[in-house]
Parts: sequence; C-alpha cells; structure tokens
Amino acid sequence: MGGRTWRPSVAVAATAWLIFAVGLALGLSGCASGPSPGRAATTDAVPRAEPPSNRGNPASYTVFGKRYHVQASNAGFRQRGIASWYGDKFHGRPTSSGEPYDMYQMTAAHKTLRLPAYVRVTNQINGKSVVVRVNDRGPFVGDRIIDLSYAAAHKIGMTGRGTVPVEIEVVGPDHGIVHAATNSAGQGNWQPAALPNARWDEQVFVQVGAFRDRGHAEAIDARLRRAGLTPVRQVEGGLTRVRVGPFASAAAFDSTLERLQALGFHDAIMVVNK
Repeated sequence: MGGRTWRPSVAVAATAWLIFAVGLALGLSGCASGPSPGRAATTDAVPRAEPPSNRGNPASYTVFGKRYHVQASNAGFRQRGIASWYGDKFHGRPTSSGEPYDMYQMTAAHKTLRLPAYVRVTNQINGKSVVVRVNDRGPFVGDRIIDLSYAAAHKIGMTGRGTVPVEIEVVGPDHGIVHAATNSAGQGNWQPAALPNARWDEQVFVQVGAFRDRGHAEAIDARLRRAGLTPVRQVEGGLTRVRVGPFASAAAFDSTLERLQALGFHDAIMVVNK
C-alpha cells in the first residue's frame, strides 16, 4: 500500500527512504500484513534540534532514472499530495539516515527534505493530523509525496485505505544549510552515500557521466580501467552512461566515490538500477 523507498544509506541509504529500494522496488512501500496496533506509538514525535544526518543528505541522488535534489533548508516547507505508508516488510531495515526503521514509531520518508525533519501531516479526508520525524527517503511511486510509518498512518486513520490526500508542513527547528564535506584529497562536494532500500551487489552504482559522444564515453572507460576500476557502460536514450559497481555495501560505495572524486570525477552520483 505504501510507496516504499530507496534507502542511499547515500550519495547517496537512498529515503523508509537513501540502506538508504528493496527488491527494488526501491521505493515500493509495504503495507503491513497484520501489525499490532497495540504496539504503535500514540503520541506525536516531539520536534527538537538535531544535527543533519551524515548519510541521509547527499546533494542529489537518482532513483528509477529520476534525479532528486535534497533541499538546503527545510524552513517554511509545505506540500500537498498523496501519502502512503509502509509496515512490516521494512521493519528493522536501515533507513537512508542509517537508523533502523521502526513501524511502531512516528516516522516518515520524503524525497527531498533535509534529514532529519519534523513534519505535521494532515489527512485531508478526516482532518486528523500527526507530527512525524522524517528520517528516510521515498516514496518513489507515482505522485506520492510522503510515506508514513504504520504508527503514523494508524493515528490519522489511513491504514485501511492505503493512500490518502494530505497536507504536510515542516515544524520545529530548521537544520539550515550544511556545507559540503571535504574528502581526503582536499576536494569539495564529497559526502557519504545515502542509499535506498536497494539490493546490494545488484542495483547500487556510481555514475561517472552520461555522454552523447560514444568516443568520449570509451575514453572515460579506459581512464577508469587504468585506475584499477571496472566500469560498465549502458546505452539508453541516445546516451552512453559510464558507471562503476554494483557495490556490496555502503562502505564500498563511499570508498569508491571518494576515490573517483580524487581522480577528478566531481560530478559522480549514485544511481540505483531497476
């Protein structure tokens, strides 16, 4: 019923959402198949000042071929659209921020809010609302704008419907603009991966570039091989995409991305293949 998530733990862990799209459906949410309402939290999440997530806030990330840009600030953010929810299929799995997903806590996933964020979600059908802590990426299904935990969905009366129209509004402290980290080579813009719920060793890659000139793509391919990396090329929509991967873990992804940055590939980004 939900629109599950890509967890880059990433550049991507990604977003629950980017470790932060599982079977991928990197984004296909899982409605609970028999959760226990008695275990669910009944009180709203309490907004508080927190440092930005190290893993959950890449400058951008790509899921199902679409690129998303994480906001520099959450201040004043409002949005209307469709909410879904995810339950026991993802219970205990890492979110994009690296925290385990707990379907019985008041949490949620959003594609672009800086993590963590606190959001008031109002069900436009019955007027019920809940404050949740956003610590994941997603949903990546249709026009859905937020994926709620089972507890949050239960509180606003949407578990029986699967999806409902909602209005969301950021509440509490804003984390502000966070400057890019600097890698060991002294280059800017490198950040730890924020991955989706993707299948490791199958779906998580770093894309070095997409080129209309196949000769340029072949030159980049050769350069990567000389550096001891094993690139793969994919031709799609008139572009030759040069990627490295797949990766077996977030640590392996982070290490390779940092190495690529040191080699001068500063626009490298995480992508998750379907």
